[in-house]
Amino acid sequence: MSTASESTPLKRRRSLIEQISHRLDKPMAIIEYDPIWANQFSIVCQRIYQALGSRALAIEHIGSTSVPGLPAKAVIDIDLVIADPTQEADYVPALEAVGFQFVFREPFWYDHRFFGLEEPYANVHVFAPGCPEHLRHVAFRDWLRGCEEDRLLYASVKREAADATCQDGGTVMDYNDRKAFVIREILSRMESRRTAGLVDG
Repeated sequence: MSTASESTPLKRRRSLIEQISHRLDKPMAIIEYDPIWANQFSIVCQRIYQALGSRALAIEHIGSTSVPGLPAKAVIDIDLVIADPTQEADYVPALEAVGFQFVFREPFWYDHRFFGLEEPYANVHVFAPGCPEHLRHVAFRDWLRGCEEDRLLYASVKREAADATCQDGGTVMDYNDRKAFVIREILSRMESRRTAGLVDG
C-alpha cells in the first residue's frame, strides 16, 4: 500500500489525480441544517452494504451534513473503509452495479478512491483501516457536534467562502481552499486539548 505525506500540497495532489470519469458539481449553495440529511445517509449506507456486505468494514457519515445545526451544501459525505482500496476488483464493480460512479483515484494520497451518487446526492471516500485522513474526518465531525463555538466559527467561514466562490465563478475545490485555514485552526485546537488531556483520543 502506498504512503502519503500529510503535507502534500493540495495543488500538487490535484495534478496527480487519476481521473476515471467526470461529474458536474452541485450549485454552490450553503443552506441551513436539514434533518433529512441523516435519513439520506442511512439510504446511501444501506445501498453500500447491499453492494459490499462485510467488505464494508465501516461506513461513516462525515462532513457538514453529519453535524446537527451546521449549515452545509446539500451533499452527503461518507467515508467507506475497505481492507485494501488498491484491490479495486473487490469493490468497484459491486458499487457501480448499484449506481455509484467511480470518479477518480489518488494512489499517492492514502490510496484514496472517490465515488459519487446522484440520488441522494452523495460523495463517497474510500480509505483503508486506520487511515489518518479518515480518522481526522471522524474526529473533526465529533468535535463540531460537541463544540458550539467552533461550529459557529466554521459556519461563518463556510458562508463567506461560498459567497466569494460564487462571486468569482470558482469551483468546489476553490471553496474548499478558502475554508481550509479554519479547518487547520480547529484541528490544531483539538490536538492541543487532546495533548492536555482535555478530550478523549
